[in-house]
Amino acid sequence: MSTLTPVGSFADIRALLAQLPTVDARALAAAERREPELLKPRGALGRLEEIAAWLAGWQGQHPPKLGRAAIFVFAGNHGITEQGVSAYPAKVTAQMVESFEAGGAAINQLARENDAALTVVPLDLDRPTADFTEQPALSEADCLAAFNRGLTAPPDELDIIAVGEMGIGNTTSAAALCAALFGGEPALWVGPGTGVDAAGLARKIEVIGRALDQHARRLGDPLEVLRCLGGRELAAICGAILAGRLRRTPVILDGYVTTAAAAVLQKLAPGALGHCIAGHVSAEPGHRRLLAALGMTPVLDLGMRLGEASGAALALAVVRGAVACHNGMATFADAGVAGPSATAE
Repeated sequence: MSTLTPVGSFADIRALLAQLPTVDARALAAAERREPELLKPRGALGRLEEIAAWLAGWQGQHPPKLGRAAIFVFAGNHGITEQGVSAYPAKVTAQMVESFEAGGAAINQLARENDAALTVVPLDLDRPTADFTEQPALSEADCLAAFNRGLTAPPDELDIIAVGEMGIGNTTSAAALCAALFGGEPALWVGPGTGVDAAGLARKIEVIGRALDQHARRLGDPLEVLRCLGGRELAAICGAILAGRLRRTPVILDGYVTTAAAAVLQKLAPGALGHCIAGHVSAEPGHRRLLAALGMTPVLDLGMRLGEASGAALALAVVRGAVACHNGMATFADAGVAGPSATAE
């Protein structure tokens, strides 16, 4: 059960972001002290060493632990699909949610293999967002309601959270968010999504250009960017990421759409994503550019573009490996093996 209190306004979100907890320096230092003592050459486990220390610092404990892992997939429908920006009809969102609930989707298999509880949160699927070329995608009340679904979805006392999404048309929203938050022509941020052809790609670019013109006067505020160009699942992802930070629970981000939602928080409060890692870089071309803009290095690069937290779930396996090595390996002293020479180069 979540003990976080829902927010009542955008001002409440800003107030929470102004008082974010920071990394636990003592736990981080303890992890960094242990790493050189482990039975291996210094730095030999590469990124795994960084991940173990990151996890300890944000959990505020050493050694870090991963007994309670949870994956959250937020699903929403987008009115912009009426503009022909997706290779699939909007009804597929609800059909995929049914597949998640029946256990037949990729994320079900990955969650089970990685010992993570899977929660799917459909968000008013019978009420798509508005066509954002004509009006804001969401009212402030609807945006806050979705944000609060994410904020209150993770129960207390989790060790790690992975977040992902499902929503036909949402790569168009993600590209629009990125163009509004980071600048550049829409073509820099647009990709094939579910597999649109060249004509579909051109439609996405044109649609996003019109949307940016339509909402230009509001786009100086990242929360207005989310409201005008986003979707319910993107707002919920923002809420879930913030929930992780408020509880010092590390978060694994999934692909392009999830990271675009996270970028709203980073633009509101630089450093707001310190407790997050990018699970993977997707094949959607804008994702690599977005990660670079956020200064994030993905854990995996497998050419995936499925969404539904699939890349984040695979990255969880790597995080588990990092924790197993950090916590379970013998030290040089334990094994009676001579450590590295103090004068070695």
